[in-house]
Amino acid sequence: MNCPECGSHHIRKNGIKRGKQNHIRCNCRRQFIQDYEPSKTYSNEIKEECIRMYLNGMGFRAIERVKKVHHTTIITWVKQLGQNLADAPPIDEIPEVGELDELETFVGFKKNKIWLWTAVNHFKEGILAWVLGDHSAETFKPLWDIVCCWNCYFYVTDGWKVYPQFIDPGDQIVSKIYMTRVEGENTRLRHYLARLHRKTLYYSKTVEMLKHSIRLLLHYLKYRFILVFN
Repeated sequence: MNCPECGSHHIRKNGIKRGKQNHIRCNCRRQFIQDYEPSKTYSNEIKEECIRMYLNGMGFRAIERVKKVHHTTIITWVKQLGQNLADAPPIDEIPEVGELDELETFVGFKKNKIWLWTAVNHFKEGILAWVLGDHSAETFKPLWDIVCCWNCYFYVTDGWKVYPQFIDPGDQIVSKIYMTRVEGENTRLRHYLARLHRKTLYYSKTVEMLKHSIRLLLHYLKYRFILVFN
């Protein structure tokens, strides 16, 4: 047997890896398996089924158990789609009344809290813009840079201390009663994404993966179909 990289005969056995004999080259310490399985290819139909299941509340490993597709493969598909999408679908109508809210979640472990700030049209469903970060004005500012261009008559918030730093007192209504739209949209996010459920074993390991998931879900909720893979 030869090393697949350099052809050297100086190799020895180095344990079992996933049920197959693993080998190591003596001088460069490169490891390899003698017989690699050919990489699997999946149809667009299977890919879209897995993504649709993910966007309807199932976790990666749950999908793996049902569809027999390795969870890391599904993660790769989510990244491929999410990184090519805009943060949110284009706005069909400039809001006259905006609603702003924050959804709390975590990344990695529960003490590592992160907030999803969302902005919606009071009279129409769909999240129009969002940012992800801590609970500070620094995180909210990029969202406000988008929202302020709408020139809404007023904005409805929950009164968090950051909002008065950007919104004039006469333009802000602090009332939970009139925030049903944005709270409903945030509830939909928690419903459709397993990683956002309040009591669950699923969670985001990276901020980037959470962003990909949010982008993908927002487009799915608006258009109700998955973009075809190349």
